[in-house]
Amino acid sequence: MAERRSLTEGLKATPPPIDIGKEKAFVFGEKEPAKPNVAAPNLSRVPISTRIRDDYARALKRASLERQLEGREPNTLQDILEEAIEPWLKANGYLS
Repeated sequence: MAERRSLTEGLKATPPPIDIGKEKAFVFGEKEPAKPNVAAPNLSRVPISTRIRDDYARALKRASLERQLEGREPNTLQDILEEAIEPWLKANGYLS
């Protein structure tokens, strides 16, 4: 087993040739600016509570997390549900 050493000793032993460009790219990344929410600007949101099947809830949460990691929209539970419900409401005459 390797001999234990303090954190400061370990940091001193770090090899000095660090590529500053790669370090900045890792820390700051080449991220795109955040896109504004695509919902209509003058619509307000109200809380709603409902229960859904366990497998739907798990699939929805997984989709949300994967889309957030990939940077794809919609990626929040709220936005995904709104996008899924809108066609049904329009097809059945509840939205114009």
